[in-house]
Amino acid sequence: MSLASVVIVGAGQAGFQVAASLRQEGYTGRISLVGDEPGLPYQRPPLSKAYLLGKIGETALLFRPAEFFTTQNIELIHDQATAIDRLNRRVLLASGEALSYDHLVLATGAHNRPLPVPGADSQGVFGIKTKLDADTLAPLAKAAKNVVVIGAGFIGLEFAAVAAALGANVHVLELGDRPMARAVSREMSEVFRKAHETWGVHFDFRQGLSSIESDNGKACAVNTSDGRRLLADLVVFGIGVIPNVLLATEAGLDIENGVKVDAHLLTSDPQISALGDVASFPCLHNDQQPIRLESVQNAVDQARCIAARLMGKPAAYEALPWFWTDQGSLKLQIAGLSTGYDSTVTLGSFETSQLSVLCFRNTQLVAVESCNRPGDHMAARKILARSPQLNPSQAAAEGFDLKVWELANRP
Repeated sequence: MSLASVVIVGAGQAGFQVAASLRQEGYTGRISLVGDEPGLPYQRPPLSKAYLLGKIGETALLFRPAEFFTTQNIELIHDQATAIDRLNRRVLLASGEALSYDHLVLATGAHNRPLPVPGADSQGVFGIKTKLDADTLAPLAKAAKNVVVIGAGFIGLEFAAVAAALGANVHVLELGDRPMARAVSREMSEVFRKAHETWGVHFDFRQGLSSIESDNGKACAVNTSDGRRLLADLVVFGIGVIPNVLLATEAGLDIENGVKVDAHLLTSDPQISALGDVASFPCLHNDQQPIRLESVQNAVDQARCIAARLMGKPAAYEALPWFWTDQGSLKLQIAGLSTGYDSTVTLGSFETSQLSVLCFRNTQLVAVESCNRPGDHMAARKILARSPQLNPSQAAAEGFDLKVWELANRP
């Protein structure tokens, strides 16, 4: 292997997986994993769910214990990368140290889009992104009586379910006309709306936020766009994220809704790769159009793709996207990308909240959303990973079973 050193900037899911996969692939050179948070690298998805509820502890969040980094000879550096010296192939750190690289991997992730309203800097206003956020929020969530959630996406609804379970009065403000509108079908949105309302969550759709009121610096109420005042001793927002591209931008790399990479996840500099939440890549499952995907699956699969390429096994990144969210008693699993779907077929039961929505575009199956039907999700991932021939009329036939169809139509 000609690469003596690989530097990875970002110690989240994507960065950690690159380091682990390089060792699994047999790389024996130096690996430096740079993260700007203290402690060991950890999973983020449980922060807004099980960890916040205290169902799992800090140890369960960790990707690996401390011994892993020692035995795998992965140098974990707690510092902030401040610049990339592409000419001399060095990463400059806030401490003044410089790390030389033969190949650099950018896994810098994304940060929460801030609330653009007066009072957003009040105490008791949170976005959930880091373990510190969750640790600070947990005791406040347990004590809160009136919670306002801004945004009915995955993160907002995960927290809304937690807050309702803890006994708070929960009010969700959403600019769109339904929950998770950018991610799921109308049918699935309706399932989750009804479930949340059963748990005591109140929705305000097509509704924005004009300001947050505070008392002695602490949030006490929010004012809606239509002039109403809602009591709020805790405000949690999830209105999207912004990719962390500053390092790449200042280094002169191509930027296009994130760090622009090719099908092999290489940036405009062939000595630098990018992946995960920060990378915009041509997606096979999006008609080769560039896209950023914020998911654990994408981070892990892209990391493995990069590690294999660095070890002499290049391949275009073509993994099927899939996602999940846990909200109360509902587990939603999505396989594929439903962008531009024009028809759906629903399997299962709305009444029991056990159903799958099959999304078609021009009669081609492009995505399957499964609520509390894990068997359907696994079958969908297998079907969508190849060229599916399943059409809407077949799926709508009486007695159709996705798992049975997948088994019968394996190549």
